[in-house]
Amino acid sequence: MTGFLQVPRFRSLTLATVAAVALAPVAFGEESAAPRPSRIEGDAFSVPAAKTAGDAPAETAAPNTAYKPLLPNQTRAPKPAEAVKVDVATVAKGLASPWAMEFLPDGRMIVTEKAGKIRIVAKDGTVGPAISGVPKVDARGQGGLLDIVLGPTFATDGQVFFSFSEPRGKGNGTTVAKAKLLQDGKGGGRLDDVKVVFRQMPTYDGDKHFGSRLVFAPDGMLFVTVGERSDKATRGQAQDLSSGLGKVFRIDAEGQAPKDNPFYGSDKAKPEIWSYGHRNVQAAALDGQGRLWTVEHGPRGGDELNRPRPGLNYGWPVATYGIEYSGEPLGEGVTQAAGTVQPVYYWDPVIGPSGMALYTGTLFPAWKDDFLVGGLVSEGIVVLKRDGDKVVTEERVPLDARIRDVRVGPDGAVYAVTDGADGRILKLTPRADAG
Repeated sequence: MTGFLQVPRFRSLTLATVAAVALAPVAFGEESAAPRPSRIEGDAFSVPAAKTAGDAPAETAAPNTAYKPLLPNQTRAPKPAEAVKVDVATVAKGLASPWAMEFLPDGRMIVTEKAGKIRIVAKDGTVGPAISGVPKVDARGQGGLLDIVLGPTFATDGQVFFSFSEPRGKGNGTTVAKAKLLQDGKGGGRLDDVKVVFRQMPTYDGDKHFGSRLVFAPDGMLFVTVGERSDKATRGQAQDLSSGLGKVFRIDAEGQAPKDNPFYGSDKAKPEIWSYGHRNVQAAALDGQGRLWTVEHGPRGGDELNRPRPGLNYGWPVATYGIEYSGEPLGEGVTQAAGTVQPVYYWDPVIGPSGMALYTGTLFPAWKDDFLVGGLVSEGIVVLKRDGDKVVTEERVPLDARIRDVRVGPDGAVYAVTDGADGRILKLTPRADAG
């Protein structure tokens, strides 16, 4: 493993290191230390508020650590004074460990299954036969067939992009491929002209922390999130700009790094890197301004909501609000470190983030422009209302199932994919008696 690299000088750093870089560390369990200087400026310390906020947090379970948040509402934000009431219906079932879902233009759903199958789910919930032509995946542990998105030109060329843990000679790694979806008119079809456009390197022989979400930006660039492969032998590479572990990448549809990427042209950094210092990003979505937001898995505590910006360092494993699963401090046991960005929001205990969507429908006016985040551990959907770049309320929608993906349907309903051998697709609509 190569050593840590310092951020070189480049144009994008002048855009804004803004509101979240702390100079001095806060030690594990430290509660009485004197205040230390910080580079956080502007209104970062102002208390965000919402007229809809109640007076109690959504999270009431005891935290795993004695860490204190640096910023107001950075964790345990209040829940809304009035919860949104929902009806939940199962619209499809019998899926084998589904991982991701995307709506086709006609309202049908295309779903990935972890073992390496893609299926189309009809509007009536009928699950179609497996699509042929999917590359072989390494489905051990957390690996398998992961995310799937429609290409920007799907309407004309039928291209889909998907990520998977690719078996390689000395291990595996997260890989992104594109292909043309050819449907057979019987609910099935095949992938044609499959082409790998990006490989996370280095290869590693492990079965954890592959990421991965795919998000197309308005400019046609593709964000690819990955993990740092979990093990102590690899996690430090999240800080190494010559490594592809623990990063968010930005590439074009052919897998090439755009020239306006922050490290393009550097001889010491991978040009595809957009941001670094990430643990395992399995949730990603654009906000109403077209900006990328992510939620990544922390260890024991420390799941993070971030807004990745070009060239910035999000801290893992140098600074985190979580601890080792053993209960020991992680590294030096600090939540702040020079040159790292504070999370917008974090959870302790964890929610176990999965899919993520911005609510843009009309059925749930209370959720307008809110982020909906699937919870594997919290077994439901976490609704985050923001004021600018701050979380003002957190709402929990219990579904009594591990949620693997969340999507907003063309009908304005919210669709949640459950994890496990008999996976389902749930449809959330306003409760009839809610008014």
